[in-house]
Amino acid sequence: MMMKANNNELGTDHDVRKWANNMNKKRKKKILSEISYIIVIIIGLLMIYPLIWMFFTSFKSNNEIFGSLKLLPESFSWQPYIEGWTSAGGISYTKYYMNTFKLVIPTTLFTILSSTLVAYGFARFEFKGKKQLFAILISTLMLPNAVIIIPRYTIFNKLKIIDTYWPFYLQAIFACYPFFTYMLIQFMRGLPRDLDESAYLDGCGTFRVLYNILLPLLKPAMFSAGLFQFLWTYNDYFNSLIYINTVKKFTVSLALRLSIDAETVVQWNKVMAMACVAVLPVVVLFFLAQRYFIEGIATTGLKG
Repeated sequence: MMMKANNNELGTDHDVRKWANNMNKKRKKKILSEISYIIVIIIGLLMIYPLIWMFFTSFKSNNEIFGSLKLLPESFSWQPYIEGWTSAGGISYTKYYMNTFKLVIPTTLFTILSSTLVAYGFARFEFKGKKQLFAILISTLMLPNAVIIIPRYTIFNKLKIIDTYWPFYLQAIFACYPFFTYMLIQFMRGLPRDLDESAYLDGCGTFRVLYNILLPLLKPAMFSAGLFQFLWTYNDYFNSLIYINTVKKFTVSLALRLSIDAETVVQWNKVMAMACVAVLPVVVLFFLAQRYFIEGIATTGLKG
C-alpha cells in the first residue's frame, strides 16, 4: 500500500511539473507575442510619423514651424487648406486634380490592357525569337529612366505631342512598362494549361480563352499592376515636368512645386496642407485595394 501511495505521489508531482512547464511555455509565448506587437507598433509609428508631422504642421505658422519642436500646433485652423487650394499659380487644385486623373486613369487602364496582352503572348504561345525578345524585355528593366528620357522626348517631339498627356498614353498602350508585363507573365505561367486546352476543345478562340478563362484568374495580379501604376504615375514629378509645359495642364505633383515658387515668402502651412490633400487619395486607394495588392504580390512571387 505504501508503494502504491508513493507511485501516486510521484505521478501527481510529474503531472504538476508538466502542467507548470506548459504554463511557463504559454506565458513565455504570450510575452514574446506582446513584445512583437509592441515592436511592430513602434516601427509603424516611426514609419507614419512624417505623415503625422506633415498634418500637424499644416496648422502652424512659419514662426511656429521653425521656432519650436512641438508636434502639436498652438491652434487649429482650416484656413491654410482653404487658401492653399486656390493659391498655386492662380488656378485651384480642382483643376490640377482633374488634370491628374485625366493623366493617371487612362495610363493605368492602358497599362493593364497592353501588359496583359503581351504577357499572354509570352506565357502561352511559342514563336520564333521568343527567348531573345523575352531577354530584351528583362534587360529593359535595368535601364534607368535618365538613359531613355532623351530618346523618348525626341520621338514625342517629332510626333508633336509634347505638352499633352499622349506621351504617357502611348507608353502605356505599347506596353513600355516591362515590370508589369514581367509580373503578369510570372503569374500566368503558374496557371495550368489544362484550362486553355479544355476551352479550346469547347470551341473557344484565343481571345475568348483570355477573356473568359484567364482574366478572372488574373485579377489579383492585374489589381497589383494597376495599383502600382496608379501610384507611380500619380506621384511622378520628373516625367510630368519634362512632357508638360502649360500651367493649366499641370498635375498635383507639379502644382505642389508651383506653390513654393509662386510666393516670395513660402507659407509652409499652405504647402503642407496641400501635400496632405495630395497624399489622401493615394492612402485611401491603398487601404481600399490592400487585399488585392497583397494577394497579387504574394501569388506572383510564388508562381512561375
